[in-house]
Amino acid sequence: MIKSMTGYGKQIVESANRKYTIEIRTLNSKTLDLNMRFPGSMKDKEIEIRNLMAQELERGKVDVLLVMEEKSSEGAVQINTTMAEHYYQLVKKLSENTGEPMPADVLSILLKMPDVLIPKEFDADETEWAIVLNGFRQTVELVNQFRAQEGAVLTPGFQQHVQEILNLLTEVDVFESDRVAKVKERILLTLSKQAPDVQLDMNRLEQEMIYYVEKLDITEEKVRLKNNCTYFLEVLENESSVGKKLGFIAQEIGREINTLGSKANNSDMQRLVVLMKDELEKIKEQLFNIL
Repeated sequence: MIKSMTGYGKQIVESANRKYTIEIRTLNSKTLDLNMRFPGSMKDKEIEIRNLMAQELERGKVDVLLVMEEKSSEGAVQINTTMAEHYYQLVKKLSENTGEPMPADVLSILLKMPDVLIPKEFDADETEWAIVLNGFRQTVELVNQFRAQEGAVLTPGFQQHVQEILNLLTEVDVFESDRVAKVKERILLTLSKQAPDVQLDMNRLEQEMIYYVEKLDITEEKVRLKNNCTYFLEVLENESSVGKKLGFIAQEIGREINTLGSKANNSDMQRLVVLMKDELEKIKEQLFNIL
């Protein structure tokens, strides 16, 4: 079964001292477009997660977020004393230059300044990272489940549009038998009007007509169009991660429809071709979101 490239998964895992929130969002993209946001203490683990995303999600625009929270207030943040003292000296100098007294709550002001309160750094040991990595695997599984559900919703639409093309193809047969007769009739009528006094060699004229009518024959195009539509439905039903493959099949379907239109030489058949193209465009629009 097909999968959509739209997916979402969220998982919360905990170690003895910390809680980790993992979120993964995916949208459609021709390649794997990965955007990751990790705590500074786990930046060295990004490559491992990139490999996991490439293996399990294959392609799409993928946003990965890892948020770490300390369970105890002691381990949550630390004071950057160097930066705090720097801000204090700036405030003190400004006070001296302006003649204004130092604010009574200078300490609370300093704590609000950028980079004074910073997350406490730590090195994640193997046990800690194993918990986080397992959380990522669970989240990826949720994303794939979401993608499969979205694909299941899209599948009936594809089937309906392809079946409609096949239905329209059967209607072509209704007009095809009259088409050749009308072409011959039109040619003879034109000749009689343009050259009424010319004696025609009917044998030669018949040969030329046969050659001309053969160029308008659409038997092969109908067979190929039907086969391509059937193949599309088979791939749709029996394979996964086939967005690109279905796109190639849709191109072949479009090629045969265009050839039918160029050979039709019949207004009723041209109308059917236009309707086929409309169904094919609906298929192509949805294929952008198929994995």
